[in-house]
Amino acid sequence: MKNYSLLKYLEMKKILLSNSFPEVLLKLIHGSVIIMLFLLLFSSCSKILEEKPKSLAIETYYTTSGEIQTAVNSIYAPLRGATNAFWYFIGVNTAHSDYAYGRGSWAGLNDFDGFNGTWITRTNQCWTSAYQSIRNANIVIKNAPLSKGSTKADIDGFVAEAKFLRAFVYFIIVREWGGVPIRTESNMRDVDCKKSTTQEIYNFIISDLKEAETNLPDVAAVSGRPSKWAAKTLLADVYLQIEKFAEARDKANEVIQANKYSLVVVNSVDDFQKIFGPTPVTTAEEIFYLKFSHDPGQGTQWPLLLNHPGTKLLGGGGVYGIHSYNYNPVYQNWDGNDLRKGLWYLWDIGVGPGSILSKKFIDPTAIDGGSNGNPETYYRYADLLLIYAEAAGRAGSGPTAEAIEALNKVHRRAYGYNPTTSSVVDFKLTDYTTTSFLDLIVKERGYEFQLEGKRYLELRRTGKLKAIILAAKGKIVSDKDLLWPIPVDELTGNKALNPATDQNPGY
Repeated sequence: MKNYSLLKYLEMKKILLSNSFPEVLLKLIHGSVIIMLFLLLFSSCSKILEEKPKSLAIETYYTTSGEIQTAVNSIYAPLRGATNAFWYFIGVNTAHSDYAYGRGSWAGLNDFDGFNGTWITRTNQCWTSAYQSIRNANIVIKNAPLSKGSTKADIDGFVAEAKFLRAFVYFIIVREWGGVPIRTESNMRDVDCKKSTTQEIYNFIISDLKEAETNLPDVAAVSGRPSKWAAKTLLADVYLQIEKFAEARDKANEVIQANKYSLVVVNSVDDFQKIFGPTPVTTAEEIFYLKFSHDPGQGTQWPLLLNHPGTKLLGGGGVYGIHSYNYNPVYQNWDGNDLRKGLWYLWDIGVGPGSILSKKFIDPTAIDGGSNGNPETYYRYADLLLIYAEAAGRAGSGPTAEAIEALNKVHRRAYGYNPTTSSVVDFKLTDYTTTSFLDLIVKERGYEFQLEGKRYLELRRTGKLKAIILAAKGKIVSDKDLLWPIPVDELTGNKALNPATDQNPGY
């Protein structure tokens, strides 16, 4: 049997058996059809290809809005399932920052010289999880409009949510891997798909988000699902990434002016649990989070990497794979009156004196390592304010009063002040130029979003990565470390790719 036939067979088998395939399909297939499918799976490859079993049932399995909702739920499964690797994105971009270090299998990330074999395997898992989510979104986008038992408004909303999630995942992918194949509802059955340019991918993301912001609800029906304001926030971040500063400013300002969100006020270090802890169902600050629960297997893995079992701050113990040191320059130069610095504490983890851990993401009530209820905070109001501040500061000839005020709101909150009232810690507009204001925002983002998986991407985006890592850690960031390796299976199985020219540098 030819290689391409085997690949198509294995891909089809994976689609039918994957635990992230929409549950509704399995619910609607009767026992006789299940038997038929498995007979097809284990018959000869030529017979399988000839009968094209990938087309079975997927054109007709949506009959009600409830069934479409179940299919939409399947888009989230690869992003938040305990057995998936999506949280590695947060982990790698944290370990690759100026303030954090990896321990154990994560120690190799301290070298800034690309990925070793362990991490190539893990990034391959990230690739698989991301494209599983995209596949499930594509199925919804293609088939939801065929439903005869749903209203147009319901269908538009489901498709908008699928497109938001597809854009969200592609935005992560393009920043980690650069150019990749764009798989859509039109070509989702094709194994062979060419590598698109980063600009093509960003154009595709923007197109999805423009539809999402039009058709998503004003208020998400359930915390952890996107609203139209989440789509606008993500769109603002995409514009900032591609240096369309005026567009980023204006889109972020749409959300600010809607008065839907506000910063959670904190008066002590413990108050940060109102934002990052496992208890709040939602907050005034939440724009788009991935949500988790204490149910076995329904928690986030991320806090495990940040905690030590001896602290009792995490019910599941912790493996303390990410830490810092009290002599790290970022920590050393940080004002001790900033409550965010107080989240770090001394704890001996066996890597030498001065090791410190953070209690930003803790859950003492978790019953095991797979039931941590903390959210993964992808977009909160602090993100939006700092997106606006940077975009407004770079769109014209220098920072504006509105830009400095957006930054000051985040800064005041960090010191325990009311975010909306002037304070003694305020930055003054007259002290900053375009360049120095950007430096200030990069510094403030470094404090505000610690352990949220954003630092490395932000430093690379602003062109400050190599200089800041060298100053903070004495490490030279190699070009090999700028993009993740495309999986070998993709390069050899996808005949539209050339392994010699389409792999990222250094691999």
